[in-house]
Amino acid sequence: MGKNEVLRNIPAVEKVLQDKAVSSLLEAGTLPRSLALRAVREVLEELRALVIAGEEADTSMETISHAVVERARRLDRSSFKRVINATGVVLHTNLGRAPLPAAAVEAMKNASGYCNLEYDLVRGERGYRHDLVRDVLLEITGAEDALVVNNNAAAVLLVLGALAKGSEVIVSRGELVEIGGAFRVPEVMVQGGAILREVGTTNKTHLKDYEAAITPDTAMLMKVHTSNYRVLGFTQEATTAELVALGVKNNLFVVEDLGSGLSLDLGNFEGGREPLVAERVATGADLVTFSGDKLLGGPQAGIIVGKKRAVELCRSHPLMRALRPDKVTLSALEATLRLYRDPERARREVPVVEMLTKDAATIKAEAEKLSGVLEKVLPPSFAVSVVPESSEAGGGSLPLAKFPTWCAAVTSTAGGLSKVERGLREAAVPVVARLKEDALLFDPRTLTPEDYPLIAEALSAACPGAGE
Repeated sequence: MGKNEVLRNIPAVEKVLQDKAVSSLLEAGTLPRSLALRAVREVLEELRALVIAGEEADTSMETISHAVVERARRLDRSSFKRVINATGVVLHTNLGRAPLPAAAVEAMKNASGYCNLEYDLVRGERGYRHDLVRDVLLEITGAEDALVVNNNAAAVLLVLGALAKGSEVIVSRGELVEIGGAFRVPEVMVQGGAILREVGTTNKTHLKDYEAAITPDTAMLMKVHTSNYRVLGFTQEATTAELVALGVKNNLFVVEDLGSGLSLDLGNFEGGREPLVAERVATGADLVTFSGDKLLGGPQAGIIVGKKRAVELCRSHPLMRALRPDKVTLSALEATLRLYRDPERARREVPVVEMLTKDAATIKAEAEKLSGVLEKVLPPSFAVSVVPESSEAGGGSLPLAKFPTWCAAVTSTAGGLSKVERGLREAAVPVVARLKEDALLFDPRTLTPEDYPLIAEALSAACPGAGE
């Protein structure tokens, strides 16, 4: 049969829609007609492309309608999926960074309908959304005032636009970082309308370098915490306190972009101790900015804390309305922050804090439990053991810190682990694990016991020969 004849055998769109397999879904109301129409057009177009390319193509109505139903169901699924993070990377940016505390999830539900976002219930008049989180932020950070925007890059952009537009901002060359998505501090400065003045070298910047660079056009001394990398060895940097003193002397704003936003002392890590937000505020910096969804363990947000005058300039800037967070973000952030009023409660109930402080002995016991669950579903050519490994903070935080952990390691004498890893990702509840050399690793640091049966189910489906 020639190409033209095969193409003529491909049914019309309306005929496919009238086929019983497709029409029954439309009649039952389980599939919108618009989605069915899209699925039919896509399937038929792909079929025509196969024929034109000289490939074998089944143009029977049964095959086509089956493909349409499958395509329509796939198109009708939500793009967002719950994912089981078995990588041990706590703040996995690609998997949504910080898992939220239960209190934050409950707060989001409460705020999802009508709420007092900008309504003062006592006075019966319009309120201000930032008042809902302001008090708890001041309590935890010790700042005079606070403001929240939709992420930390937005916070830096707003600060530069409000405090230094058209003026010079002095920054150490070694602190001109690039954050996720190739978003660079110098580019943020340009968008904020500030003029960048680099001082020092990559590895050494002295206080005198800042002082020598000050001109009548200077508005700000800026320090950027290198939360996603470290320069080691022969290094030197000016402290925030030193910059504050220099700023006071020359009537300049001093701002620190702290990034990760650690708000509870977790001790020393590899590569040094991570600074606390409250410590930086206490130096007298005019503003400190940080993320909500990194080490704080809350929703994505950019948080600006510091002196009242500087915060007020940001609050009244025209860009503020474009960067403001919504009711769901603010409710989740407030609920997360409230947990920090009791440090021990925060260690238990903020998942990021709990995961980062979980000791290796506890994780080993969990890895052994997980191994026992997985062992029951693995075919004979696969084996599981408990092996020592290391976890990471991730999310551009604590770049040198390695957290001792134990993993359930799945190996195979027949190979094919890359296909198994892909199968896990394609499961009904996707599982993302680490494929390292000749083993598939599952790190309990970022798991809960409730995840174990789901991992076993996904692994059973992904492993050739399972259940035989």
